[in-house]
Amino acid sequence: MKIAISTDSGMVCAHFGRAHEFTFITIEDGKVVDKQVLPNPGHTVGSIPQFVNQHGAKYMIAGGMGRRAEAFFNQYGIEVIVGIQGSIDDVVKKIIDGTLEGGESLCAPGGGKGYGVDKIHTEADDEHSHHH
Repeated sequence: MKIAISTDSGMVCAHFGRAHEFTFITIEDGKVVDKQVLPNPGHTVGSIPQFVNQHGAKYMIAGGMGRRAEAFFNQYGIEVIVGIQGSIDDVVKKIIDGTLEGGESLCAPGGGKGYGVDKIHTEADDEHSHHH
């Protein structure tokens, strides 16, 4: 299994597009067999998902990313796992142990686009007000 992690100085970067580098790790039989640290190829639309795909990773691990970026990864068949923090070594250990759990994206969408459960929930509440 090959994974890509958005990284800065050995730690998972909170926003994948602003990461200084990407760490590609190949895990076989519960062991790391290959590790490459490559510079961020730039943040033009779709460039990072293409870069990760070209390096053969099937998983993209990051602190957070926007939905549009996640959709690009999905087009390549790459599974995105966000809400991850900590050192690369800790993340890899959790992957090998089968205990890595993704969570909420750590980067809030910019420009008040209103993604997220809270926004959807509020609109639903407005439409279905509780008149008895």
